[in-house]
Amino acid sequence: MTTTLSDLLTALGLRATAAQLNDLIALATKHRWSPTQLLEHVAQLEHDDRTRRGLERRLTRSRLGRFKAMADYDWNWPTKIDRDAVEQALQLDFLATARNVVLVAPQGLGKTMIAQNIAHQAVLAGHSVLFTSASQLLLDLAAQDSARGLDRRLRHYGTRTTLLVIDEIGYLSYDNRNADLLFQIVSRRHEKKSLVLTTNLAFSDWPTIFPNAGSAVALIDRVVHHADILRIEGESWCAREAHQTLSAKRRPKS
Repeated sequence: MTTTLSDLLTALGLRATAAQLNDLIALATKHRWSPTQLLEHVAQLEHDDRTRRGLERRLTRSRLGRFKAMADYDWNWPTKIDRDAVEQALQLDFLATARNVVLVAPQGLGKTMIAQNIAHQAVLAGHSVLFTSASQLLLDLAAQDSARGLDRRLRHYGTRTTLLVIDEIGYLSYDNRNADLLFQIVSRRHEKKSLVLTTNLAFSDWPTIFPNAGSAVALIDRVVHHADILRIEGESWCAREAHQTLSAKRRPKS
């Protein structure tokens, strides 16, 4: 069985070159490329292909899903928001020093959207990212049926990614076990890897969702140490849209 040049390139991991081999040969012949020029084009082709595939892998592993870009964010709607601080977070400077970012806002003011965009920027910058809700994270940990399995998942959330985004802290109450698991993840990442958290509750209200004030205070202490707290205030966008719809229905028809 004869091995073709395309087969050899594929075996060497030069998949993009193998897929475009005929076009490359045609271009090299047409433009009379020197051997060095041909190698430069092959190297650039492979670099671009691997960069693209790496980005696709990071996006898939991030579990970001679909989200709205910051270009769609209505900065004029919240009654309080520090736009400069949000845009600074989107620059990802906090990752270099393992700082955290905490978005505190009532439901419907875009804190999840901002967190998703921060995560997306990190993926584009080449970082490993994982986006999850607090409930999904804790369900995953609770589903582990052995100490080894639990430790493996704690390492996954604790140290395996440059950025871990935990969405929707505060929408559910946590028992002692869940509070302990959440604390373990935060502790493992403390001053090592960054967190982005979103919550609908002020820190003073966190004791209402944890089994005791002590666990809430311990978690808050770890979270806010070396953290940027971004508070957003105002009325929910959903409420605004409902108001606009109602107003439109009440307008007299011409």
